[in-house]
Amino acid sequence: MGSQSVLAVLANHQRALWAAAVLFYGLGDTVTTFWGLSVGTVSEGGVVAGPLIEVHGQYALLAVKAAVFAGFYAAWRLLRGPGRTAVPAALATVGATVSIWNLYVVYTS
Repeated sequence: MGSQSVLAVLANHQRALWAAAVLFYGLGDTVTTFWGLSVGTVSEGGVVAGPLIEVHGQYALLAVKAAVFAGFYAAWRLLRGPGRTAVPAALATVGATVSIWNLYVVYTS
């Protein structure tokens, strides 16, 4: 890596970051959330997704995910420079974190 910043190195791997975002936020969080909701003792804690799921059912989460991905993708397209790398990296990081949290909640409930 040498003298290159972390963002500069990650900027060369944007496609991999988006794949990680889809894997962790798109699939990991969605699957573990659906699993948790099916257990019956777990509920969605998100301030947007929670009420939507209560009113419209668990598949409302898919609409929330689509809106989040659209917003993050739009931000990524508008930003320039290595800082735009933070957009898919943030989604991937949040997705991995909440997927692990969801697993913990399901296993301990």
